[in-house]
Amino acid sequence: MTLTRWITGILALLAVALPAHAQVTIVGNWHGVLQSPVGPMTLVVTIREDGTGALRGEMASLDQGPGTMPITTVTAANGRFAFTIGPAQIAYEGEWVEAEQHWSGWFTQGGKIPLTFRKGLPPARPVVEGLNGVWHGAVARNGVSRRLVLRVSTTARGTIVSFDSPDLGAMGLPVAGFARRGGEVGFWVPASAAQFAGTLSADGESLNGIWQLPGQPDVAVTFRRTTTSAAREVRERPQTPTPPFPYRADDVTFTNPVAAGVTLAGTLTLPQGSGPFPAAILLSGSGAQDRDETMLGHKPFAVIADHLTRRGIAVLRYDDRGVGRSTGDFPAATSADFATDARAAVRYLLTRPEIDRGGIGFIGHSEGGMVAQIAAVNNEHLQFMIMLAGPGTDLMQLVQSQERLLAVSQGASQEDLARMAPIMREVFEAVATSTSAEDARVRVRGVLTSDALATMKAPESRRELLVQQMATDWARYLLQFTPADFLSRIEVPVLAINGALDHQVPPDENLSAITAALARNPDVTVRRIDGLNHLFQTARTGAIGEYADITETIAPVVLTMVTEWITARFK
Repeated sequence: MTLTRWITGILALLAVALPAHAQVTIVGNWHGVLQSPVGPMTLVVTIREDGTGALRGEMASLDQGPGTMPITTVTAANGRFAFTIGPAQIAYEGEWVEAEQHWSGWFTQGGKIPLTFRKGLPPARPVVEGLNGVWHGAVARNGVSRRLVLRVSTTARGTIVSFDSPDLGAMGLPVAGFARRGGEVGFWVPASAAQFAGTLSADGESLNGIWQLPGQPDVAVTFRRTTTSAAREVRERPQTPTPPFPYRADDVTFTNPVAAGVTLAGTLTLPQGSGPFPAAILLSGSGAQDRDETMLGHKPFAVIADHLTRRGIAVLRYDDRGVGRSTGDFPAATSADFATDARAAVRYLLTRPEIDRGGIGFIGHSEGGMVAQIAAVNNEHLQFMIMLAGPGTDLMQLVQSQERLLAVSQGASQEDLARMAPIMREVFEAVATSTSAEDARVRVRGVLTSDALATMKAPESRRELLVQQMATDWARYLLQFTPADFLSRIEVPVLAINGALDHQVPPDENLSAITAALARNPDVTVRRIDGLNHLFQTARTGAIGEYADITETIAPVVLTMVTEWITARFK
C-alpha cells in the first residue's frame, strides 16, 4: 500500500477521426513510443488474421528486453483500434487520424497515457557487440547493499538493454545511451537519472566503473556477467495451487448498481458438499490487481482461496474494476469507489444458494483492509471482517511512517530523512487539503520549488512526475482518510493481523490504533506475527527487495490463523 501508484495527469489529444465508412488495414506491424514515468518505451504491436478471419496479435516492449505478450482481444472498425492484454492489465484504444496516418489514443496500465501508433517497425537500434547477458552489480549506502542488474540482448532489431533494481522493487526500466567504444562502456537510466561509465575486463566478463546518482556521492561498481542470456529467471512459487482441485471453481460476473459501466468478473470457489458455506470476499491492495492479486510471480489470493475452500469456506475473488475481465475506469476510482464494488460482491453472494447468508465477510489486504472498513459500515449483510496489514492509523500518519521505513530499508541516512521528510510532509498536506485533483496539482507544484527539489537532491525533471503521482483523486481520498471514523462503527467480529517486519504498514502503531478504535466491539482479535513482511512472507528484513526472492507466497501460520478464526465463528 504505497502512495506512488502509477497515475498520470489528463492530457488533451487533438485528433481528426477517420469517417466511419473508411477502412484502414490493421494487419501488420505498428509502433509507438510511450512516455512512461520511468522513461520512453518503444512498443511494437503485430496484428494478423487467423484461419477464420479473426484478429490476433502480440505486443513487444523493446526497451524491456526480448519477448512478446499475446494480445487477449483486438478490434479494428469504423476508424477505431483497440486491444487488451489481460494478464498485464493493459488496454489501448485509439482513433485513426487520416492527415497524420496514425492511431491516436490512450494506453492504460494502472494509469492513462497518450500513445500514437504508426505503421511499420521502428528504426533498428545500434548493435553493441560482445555484451549480451545478465550483469549483476551492487552499491552500498549507509550499510545497506542495493543490487543492480543489467540485461543486454541483441536481435535483428539491434541491442536492447533494460535495468532492474530489485531492492527498490523496480524491474524492466529502460536504459538509454548504451554504448561501447573499445573497452569503454557507458549507459544511463532515465527513471532515476543514474549513470554508469566503466571499462570491460580483459576476459570480457566484468565491467569496472563509476555509478553516479544525482545528489549522492559517486560509487565504484563492478558488474559481472552471470549468463549470456538476458531472459528473466523464473522463480519458484511452490504454494501456487494447481489442478485438479477438490472443489468447484465458477467463473462469475456481477454488476455494481451504483457505478455505471462497472461489471466485476471473478472466481467463486465452493467446497465439496451442498452447503450452505460461509464465504470470504477477497479485497486487493493498492494498484490495479487481478483476482489473484498477482505480483512478482506470486498469487496470494489464489493461495488464500485454495486453502480456505479446501477447509469448507467459499471464497469470491475478482479482478479490480477495469482490470482483466472487469469493466470500469480504474485510474479514476478512489478507495470509496472500490468499496461500492465490495458491497456489490456481498449482494451477489446473497443470490447464491450455496452460500450461508449469515456467514459472509471480507478479507482485505493492505488498502483492501481500508476498503473493507468503508464497505462494512451499515452493511447489514456482512458478518465478519479480516484485515491483513489494513490501516489503523490516520493515513497522513501512515504514509509518513511508511516513507521513513522504506527509505531506511533502502539505505537512506538520518541526514537524508531529516532533509526530505519536511518537504514530503508539505506535499502530503497539500494533497490532503486540496479540493480537487487540479487544485492538488497546483498545490504540489507550489511545494516542489527549485529550492525544495535541490534540498531533496532531486532533478528538476522529476517535478512533474511527482506532481502527477501525488495529485490524484485516489491520493486525495487516501490522505484524508481516518480509519477510526469507520472502525468505531463496525460491530461484526474483526481479525487484524500485521507482520512484525512490515515496512509499508508499521505494525505496532497500526495495531494499537485498530485496538483503540474497536474498543467497543466485543469480538476483536489482533495479532502481530514475528518474522513476516507486508505480504505475510517469512522474511529476513522485510525490505521490498525480498518480496520476489522469497519462494513462499504466504506463511502457513497466517493461513491457519485465518481459517481457524472463521471456522470458530461460522461452522
